[in-house]
Amino acid sequence: MLHVGVLTGGGDCPGMNAVIRAVTLALVDECGARVTGIERGFLGLLTRRVRPLARAAVAGIVAEGGTMLGTHNRCDPFAYFGAAGADRSADALSYVRELGLDVLVAIGGDGTMGIAHRFAELGLPVVGVPKTIDNDLFGTERTFGFDSAVAVVAEALDRLGTTARSHGRVMIAETMGRYAGWIALEGGLAGGADVILVPELPFSVDAVAARCREREAQGLATIVCIAEGAAAVGAAPTVHATIADSPDPLRLGGVGAWLQQQLQPRLESEVRTTLLGHVQRGGSPTAFDRVLATRFGYHAAQLVQQRRFGAMVALQGDSCTSVPIAEVAGRNRRVPADHELVRAARGIGVALGEA
Repeated sequence: MLHVGVLTGGGDCPGMNAVIRAVTLALVDECGARVTGIERGFLGLLTRRVRPLARAAVAGIVAEGGTMLGTHNRCDPFAYFGAAGADRSADALSYVRELGLDVLVAIGGDGTMGIAHRFAELGLPVVGVPKTIDNDLFGTERTFGFDSAVAVVAEALDRLGTTARSHGRVMIAETMGRYAGWIALEGGLAGGADVILVPELPFSVDAVAARCREREAQGLATIVCIAEGAAAVGAAPTVHATIADSPDPLRLGGVGAWLQQQLQPRLESEVRTTLLGHVQRGGSPTAFDRVLATRFGYHAAQLVQQRRFGAMVALQGDSCTSVPIAEVAGRNRRVPADHELVRAARGIGVALGEA
């Protein structure tokens, strides 16, 4: 009997449970596989925390946010809790052999795919499923969780817009996204932002202020949607904190508050900032993400059954396909300067902070 391990690594996001459900149901129903869930990501392979997954275990979870297995965004078995940490990959592989796993399905972002690739190089059969609200994973045009995050941003901008118009204010909303601007770009467009600032297009504070003053003169409020990784021309991204023992030690954040301080002396309107933060990652997935996560989970099960290991599920066009995990590890997908959405934003008069 085929024995498949499933884990969720990195940050949580809506849709992870839908993937777990689809992988489990497809493997159990189509080939009678035994499925074991590994708790807290790769940490579960080191702390020996697993649970059986069957039909009853995954019933009713398609709409639940987060992950029933738990996750961990700081455990890399190759550098246990920090760059100077011990390599405990041998311990993880020893437990995999003890469990009798034939293949590991790893659901996660670039960090998880990087770790999965290293295990694949050591001989562990792996299949990857792309997960991140940032939509920045290389090789796939869409990741589940992204649509849910965009929906949160759009609703937040709708709400900020009503209070901004009531007071004639400039309202800044800071989104997540790390070094990619997908959330701010799509969320800003969906929420009718007047200014959208993304990491891929360094902005001029003077240009942003000029747009705000232009709207002031017309008696209009201004909504600014800014990605956490955005930065002014010649400046570095704003770092909120540094986590020394994390695979990704820099925590971005605070650029919205910084921009508020820069704009206020230049404007008559009051400037306010809202940091959307983790509300973008919490809660139930949208219908789109539930369907995409289900498609990804089912396709991952097909890869397992076909013994097509070392691959990550991907969405290209409107079709599920796969790409080698080796091509994904250590690479990100950012917003191209000439992307259709960028052109559309400019075309409808959205300011992108360009001088």
